[in-house]
Amino acid sequence: MLKRTGGETHPSATMLPDRALLIQRLAERIAVARRSEQKMAVLFLDLNSFRHINDSLGYTVGDRLLQSVAQRLLACVRDCDVVGRLGGDEFAILLADVAHAHDAVVAERVLAALHPPYCIDGHVLHITASLGLATYPDDGEDAEALLKSADLAMRHGKDNSLHDSQFYSPEMNRRALKRHALQESLRNASEQHEFALHYQPVVNLRTGAITGVEALLRCWNPARGLHSPAEFIPVAEECGLIVQIGRWVLGEACRQARAWRDSGLSRICVAINVSTLELRRRGFVANVCSVLRDTGLEPGCLELELTETFLLQDQYTAVAVLRSLHDLGVRLSLDDFGTGYSSLSHLKRFPIDALKIDQSFVRGLPADEADANIVSAIVAMGRSLQVRVTAEGIETSEQLSFLMQRSCSLGQGFLLGRPMEAEAIGRLLRDQESGALQLTEHPAADVVLARLARIHPLGASGLPL
Repeated sequence: MLKRTGGETHPSATMLPDRALLIQRLAERIAVARRSEQKMAVLFLDLNSFRHINDSLGYTVGDRLLQSVAQRLLACVRDCDVVGRLGGDEFAILLADVAHAHDAVVAERVLAALHPPYCIDGHVLHITASLGLATYPDDGEDAEALLKSADLAMRHGKDNSLHDSQFYSPEMNRRALKRHALQESLRNASEQHEFALHYQPVVNLRTGAITGVEALLRCWNPARGLHSPAEFIPVAEECGLIVQIGRWVLGEACRQARAWRDSGLSRICVAINVSTLELRRRGFVANVCSVLRDTGLEPGCLELELTETFLLQDQYTAVAVLRSLHDLGVRLSLDDFGTGYSSLSHLKRFPIDALKIDQSFVRGLPADEADANIVSAIVAMGRSLQVRVTAEGIETSEQLSFLMQRSCSLGQGFLLGRPMEAEAIGRLLRDQESGALQLTEHPAADVVLARLARIHPLGASGLPL
């Protein structure tokens, strides 16, 4: 049984002190520590993937899991410590009289205690936690500041996929402020017309012809310069702006693809990346229909690139959404393939048209035996599923030669063409359709590069300018 304290309010699921009561207790502990010139610590704990348990098994199972977590946490602490639930799947532990955060060995006990599986209503559940620690007075001199520092430490670990306890450092606060500034910049980017799309050629590795392009988002801020997609895309996903940004990308890419068609170019397929948040959003398929209708783009000219995460988190929803898109005639590809946990049995359930080999595997070709085996297996898997396979991140002629020898369908990367503005891609496609470039029936890698070199000249480094 979980203990109640007379006259105090507790969330019904766990019977632990709620956020308001916990902050009150923390303020009292800080006052005692200040008078006695002692230190104390706060552990901020967040359960990983708890939402998916709620979504798939229901809130009753979720509440019982929270109760079990609360019992295990209480078993880890001393009588003088306090365990509370901040809300949702977040908990905090107040540790009295701690000399230094690194001395709070209870953190390791907590992570170890949460590790064994939970048996709830016939379900065997596994759950991990991210845990951040902060100490008074080093990391905060009042309750709110100390709790914020512990929260930042926890989120630092979660963002970096570190499944252990993280200690607060001032650098975390600087990064948080930078992240907040980037969020505000992204909120204004749409209104200030700071987003743009660049397009990278996708090449048929058998013929050397450009058969499609991938639309890649760029964000330019006059004060801060060019934001790296690796920097701003995760921030946009975290704060939910990716949904709004994704709608703009979809509309702009379809409008541009239609403009190329209207200029007399042959049908070209444009691929865009779609986040899991967008795909899970109600009305996503309807929005795709609306954009295709408004722009007049043929559905077969649009390819949506999704991740394995979406397929595995909620397979029922994934099947329904992907079948609806497939019925529209939209192409579907699985991006960064090989970095997740998809198998042949998983993939055959979904109407996938293409697999994209993650560039981390292409980078080691052909010398790295493990990468070579993985790439060869993915190409073979694509052949067995009768889907196209695209290799990303091709940067050397040796990588290209290996992929061609393995009969990889398509490729993209700096060796075959850098991302460029729409006007430059349009000129490249018009030059390709002029018929001035002739290929042999069985082109080798140098023929492919020769064709692309004439369309998109090479610099001294051997890479396209």
